[in-house]
Amino acid sequence: MDVTATTSTTTTTAPTSSSAISSDFETFLNMLTVQMQNQDPLNPTDPSDYAVQLATFSSVEQQVKTNDLLAQLMAIMSSSAMSDMGAWIGQDVRAPTTAHFDGTPISVTTSVDADADSADLVVVNSYGAEVQRIAIDPTSGTVTWAGVDDYGSPMTSGDYGFYVESYQSDTLIATTQASVYGTVAEVRTGSGATVLVLENGAEVPVETVTALRAR
Repeated sequence: MDVTATTSTTTTTAPTSSSAISSDFETFLNMLTVQMQNQDPLNPTDPSDYAVQLATFSSVEQQVKTNDLLAQLMAIMSSSAMSDMGAWIGQDVRAPTTAHFDGTPISVTTSVDADADSADLVVVNSYGAEVQRIAIDPTSGTVTWAGVDDYGSPMTSGDYGFYVESYQSDTLIATTQASVYGTVAEVRTGSGATVLVLENGAEVPVETVTALRAR
């Protein structure tokens, strides 16, 4: 399957808040001048008060500049992360997501609760409905789903999700989504997060990826 990668260029523009700060500072100086001109000559304002006002404005100015620099740094880091992970396009990643079944058995990485004495692999279709339940060894780590029903007939091609139910003395103590491999078709960033889009359309947060392999 051909994968087409679209490369976008991120342009970092200089912050406009500096001009706003300059304008605000001029306004502040004008107000301070008017305040000094109209003070009571018999009861003048303590010079230390002016110093406090100047120090306060300076503190706000520095905070605004710091926020601008942090915003620029985040944009640069996001762009760098996008560039680095562009190499992942066309590679297989393992994450808790759905897998596309086309008749080929699927390797499923399970995570059973440490206190469990038994576990089930629950298979759901693209609508989230359970289509199969298989007892698995709690210590197996990885199982292969053959994609056949309990009568040996092949399942319908499509996307399937896998969940592990952990039991202790027949009591359900945990349910976790199992991880499967999928091929990366696109890398997206937005809202401070990087997301991998797989060939089957599933979206995977990059922090949930636990393995990467060449096809």
